[in-house]
Amino acid sequence: MHVRAAFPDGAYARIERAIADGERRHRAELRFAVESSLETGQLWRGMHARERALEVFSRFRIWDTEEDNGVLVYLLWADRAVEIVADRGARRAVDAAVWERACAQLAEGCRSGQPVEGAVACMATLNDALALAYPADGRSNADELPNAPLVL
Repeated sequence: MHVRAAFPDGAYARIERAIADGERRHRAELRFAVESSLETGQLWRGMHARERALEVFSRFRIWDTEEDNGVLVYLLWADRAVEIVADRGARRAVDAAVWERACAQLAEGCRSGQPVEGAVACMATLNDALALAYPADGRSNADELPNAPLVL
């Protein structure tokens, strides 16, 4: 299945809504990125999903948040590889088991042919954890990063 078929019309809007709804409950910033495959040059250099996720995290400045709580969920569709990159504040504030569970939800959605549902479930898990770690508290709850998924 090609990434366009896996994420049909309306899929990205659904994921964007899941992110926006969650961010109303917390001060962290969540981004979702999907990439169909790595480029030939990246493969020749031995790049894997983790390295690419770190590159995307940096390139789109997901680290650039007031409370160091930006989080990227990256899906390399060709490999069905899921990586979560969390800035230092979020990484310290959320238990490792939560990151693993969120990755597993998206990976299972991809395996079962329901990647959109997996992505929405992943976002819900992360939003719940981030709401505990960074509750919206009446202070400025600025939306520092766009909520729209990155389609690379």
